[in-house]
Amino acid sequence: MKPSVAAVLVAGAVAATLWSGLARAHEGHDHGAAPTSSAPIAPRASSVSGQFELVAIARGGVVSVYLDRFSSNEPVTDATIQAETPDGTVAAVLAPDGSYQLKAPWSARTGEYDLVFTVTTGGQTDVFPVSLDIHGSAETPAAASRTSWFTTPAFAEGLSRRIAGTDPWLYALFGFLAGALVMLMIRHRLGTVPALILIAVASLVSNTSGLAHEGHDHEQAATSSRVSPGARDLAQKQADGTVFVPKPTQRILTIRTEVTASSVHRRAVELPGRIIADPNASGFVQAANAGRLSAPPGGFPQLGATVRKGEVLAYVTPPVQTVDVSDMRQRQGELDQQIAIVARRVQRFEPLAKTGAITIVQLDESRLELQGLKDRREALDRIRQEPEALVAPVSGVIAEANAAAGIMAQTSLIVFQIIDPSRLWVEALSFEAVPRLQQATVRLSDGRSLELAFQGSGLADRNQSVPVRFAIKGDTRRLRVGQFVTVLASSDQQLEGISLPSASVVRGGNGQDLVYEHITPERFEPLEVRAEPLDGSRVLILNGLTVGKRIVSQGAELLNQVR
Repeated sequence: MKPSVAAVLVAGAVAATLWSGLARAHEGHDHGAAPTSSAPIAPRASSVSGQFELVAIARGGVVSVYLDRFSSNEPVTDATIQAETPDGTVAAVLAPDGSYQLKAPWSARTGEYDLVFTVTTGGQTDVFPVSLDIHGSAETPAAASRTSWFTTPAFAEGLSRRIAGTDPWLYALFGFLAGALVMLMIRHRLGTVPALILIAVASLVSNTSGLAHEGHDHEQAATSSRVSPGARDLAQKQADGTVFVPKPTQRILTIRTEVTASSVHRRAVELPGRIIADPNASGFVQAANAGRLSAPPGGFPQLGATVRKGEVLAYVTPPVQTVDVSDMRQRQGELDQQIAIVARRVQRFEPLAKTGAITIVQLDESRLELQGLKDRREALDRIRQEPEALVAPVSGVIAEANAAAGIMAQTSLIVFQIIDPSRLWVEALSFEAVPRLQQATVRLSDGRSLELAFQGSGLADRNQSVPVRFAIKGDTRRLRVGQFVTVLASSDQQLEGISLPSASVVRGGNGQDLVYEHITPERFEPLEVRAEPLDGSRVLILNGLTVGKRIVSQGAELLNQVR
């Protein structure tokens, strides 16, 4: 065989060796998304009674005990807990986070431990037997001795990533060059031993990469088996669709539940509406005559300012035309002339009345005539000088202000709108005749619900609907006039079924309504349901739920975000 042909064959052999190693490295790997795995959790055990549920979690030589009420999932922080452990009877101590903790040095050793917790609270005593399985968390020394520095999982994984990230044809080219180098060493009589060493190293690299890639679980398995003493368990969605939420996370999210029960409810009628001001506690400020606005001594009141009934808010000075000014001056001259004539008459009558030449009646009539002329003269001056005062018709706050110094205010301009924010109404629109409604609630955009008092309904249609008015009871803060709301009014029709808080029903990824059932102390299962509004705070479940299930009534939206 010629040396050149031998070199080609040897290079091909080395390249095939490396190529086969690359193939083994990718065996069983689809280059798609990496498979997800559940995060490691600490060893735990749970037990349930008719009143309570208990969860024990071992971490760092301490067992944390979480005690909650079975029906509502509320934490119990006033209990006395005694635990029968391998070290004897130990009393649990209440921790700041609401859990009970007891020292457990035995939990550092692997094994399965049977514990018995005796809980006393409120004069009741319950016994909770649990079995705590402490699994191994460290790599055995024998396994460590079988690996060397270049065949450890970390080294193999790092090397495999570099090899896998390289183009296979470049990998083959490297093998061909390595084979040519081997043949060159043989040809120049550098010895066959170095050439064999080079071939062995190439084979070792390919085999190491294959071991590192096969299954992709070496480092992951070692990591997933360890639970750091200071780590915290994470909420996560399981493969079967349920949601695992550790007890500490439930405390943070304030998860609450209630047991479903069937009862009779009145069917609710949902009406669109908006918030309006109470007609008896609101008013508008307008000018009786068109004129120029001017501010009072304290200035115009600003939006949100509190005003009292009768307080002057602005002045309106009516404009005087040129013709009117000429007439007023002529009238003033006539009045001044008459006042002078009557004043002299009074002066003549006063001494004559003393002598009896004229009667006292004539003197009094002259005096009255003089006073009337003076009053008319003063009123004519006021028309030219005094503006119209705009006063507040009711007490409240300024909800709308269109005042500015110098603008011409027409009679149709609303200069100010005053409302009492503690007295607000809701005007809803019904597309059918509505009888007197005794119970109604309003649902706001922020999730709040307020009770309403029926005030009356109209007889005339307004855009093919009948207006229905309610007075808002309770806290009206953060409400504004004109805000759109939804009114839920109870009708005479009765329905039997399960009612839940509105916060229990969330929207799933496919748009279907969901509720979460509390199936075990730390697991929740989503259930598809069909619901309709019952009132402002509760819904009626029409399908998908039975009686006696523990359903999340608070925090369901947060559970729906767990991935």
